[in-house]
Amino acid sequence: MTRRTMRIAMNGVTGRMGYRQHLVRSILSLRDQGGLDLGDGDVLVPEPVLVGRRAHVLKTMAEQHGIEHWTTDLDSVLADPSVEIYFDAQVTAAREAAVKQAIAAGKHIYCEKPTGTTLEGSLELARLAEAAGIKHGVVQDKLFLPGLLKLRRLIEGGFFGRILSVRGEFGYWVHEGDWQSAQRPSWNYRAQDGGGIVVDMFPHWEYVLHELFGRVRTVQALATTHIPQRWDEQDKPYDATADDAAYGIFELEGGAVAQINSSWAVRVNRDELVEFQVDGTHGSAVAGLRECRVQHRSATPKPVWNPDLPVTESFRDQWQRVPDNAEFGNGFKAQWELFLRHVVLDEPWRWDLLAGARGMQLAELGLRSSEQGRRIEVPELSL
Repeated sequence: MTRRTMRIAMNGVTGRMGYRQHLVRSILSLRDQGGLDLGDGDVLVPEPVLVGRRAHVLKTMAEQHGIEHWTTDLDSVLADPSVEIYFDAQVTAAREAAVKQAIAAGKHIYCEKPTGTTLEGSLELARLAEAAGIKHGVVQDKLFLPGLLKLRRLIEGGFFGRILSVRGEFGYWVHEGDWQSAQRPSWNYRAQDGGGIVVDMFPHWEYVLHELFGRVRTVQALATTHIPQRWDEQDKPYDATADDAAYGIFELEGGAVAQINSSWAVRVNRDELVEFQVDGTHGSAVAGLRECRVQHRSATPKPVWNPDLPVTESFRDQWQRVPDNAEFGNGFKAQWELFLRHVVLDEPWRWDLLAGARGMQLAELGLRSSEQGRRIEVPELSL
């Protein structure tokens, strides 16, 4: 049995997503379970090296979780030959420069999205990584949600017949911060700090649509700022200069049409915070974070429009729940495991920095579509 330790520089894990999903529920979970089984008795144990700007937070976090190494000096970490992977979950505006520096240091790269603040910057990272000959990956966590894994199972099993359309609803009410504190950082609502729901969410929609239904061929979007003033972490009012809602229509390769609404100014009246309804010639499905329900062609009811009479049937009750048929772990951890196997065993991997650039491309074109009020073609990207 071979037991190997892999040191991973983790930058930005003092933030909510970086801490909960990437550090605690992924890397520390792998460490605490004894490592990642690579087969043939070999085990890989990840060892995080915390990197950030706030020393006291890093120190407290390291002591709480039994992490030996932490630092505010990124240069020293990248110069350390024992550190093999650089992970970045910083705010978007800081990510591009740090990832570029890590590529130059020869580290394998795994990072959150968007990978850059512009398509040009994101593409440059992909090209630099390829030229450096390193392994590189981008977090595309929603593909590993139980609901979407069940949806993929339906697609691959031919349940839908010909897929006609995809309807997505995502979002919830983010409090303005005046009489209830906001549940998202204030920078998300300032364009000058890299905020905006299009930049935040369109990269997600790109890989979900691309992987499950087909490449996005055109985009037509309307981005808007519904709440023009919010209050920050110091209870001070500020102008919300970034879009907090976006309404997009996407034509997909193969002919299906997707419509996805994204909003931080919507009150939830659905079973989960994100839901996708897929309609096909042979059946339909509604998939959320964890659950997936279906209605087959043979069981589709025949409603008739009559506004003069009350509805006598429960449409939700006419759908059938898709069973789990498997154990679903944390989606972030599942993708981390695949990336670590890619680095160590050179197993196949397709969620690279070029895939991350496609997400930024769709965000930029979505904003351009909104500004110009027209549908825009999405060209294929290449290095």
